[in-house]
Amino acid sequence: MNKRKSKHSRNINEDSNQVTSVRIYNQTYQIRSGDDPDYVERLAEYVNERMTEVSELTPTVDSFKVAVLSALNIADEYFSTKEKLNNFEEKVREKSEKMSKLLEPFVDVGSK
Repeated sequence: MNKRKSKHSRNINEDSNQVTSVRIYNQTYQIRSGDDPDYVERLAEYVNERMTEVSELTPTVDSFKVAVLSALNIADEYFSTKEKLNNFEEKVREKSEKMSKLLEPFVDVGSK
């Protein structure tokens, strides 16, 4: 399995002087990260939205349970998206190989 690194490959809490203040589920957090503050804010907004959705659908008021259920929902989204991407990459690879084989006779003619 190959590991992809995005342009946002640094980890939250990395040794960085850059701190971004975010609000998640009515709590303020000071996030230390080497990433762009707008990106960190978008991540926090996404987590906050998922936690709000879970809290509206779940009869619990325990914020820890809301956080765990939200983490499971986000992990499910991640794995589903990752699987779709892997399937897409495999189809592209197969079609590229097929196209390469179809073009092979024409490429060989030009090199003689």
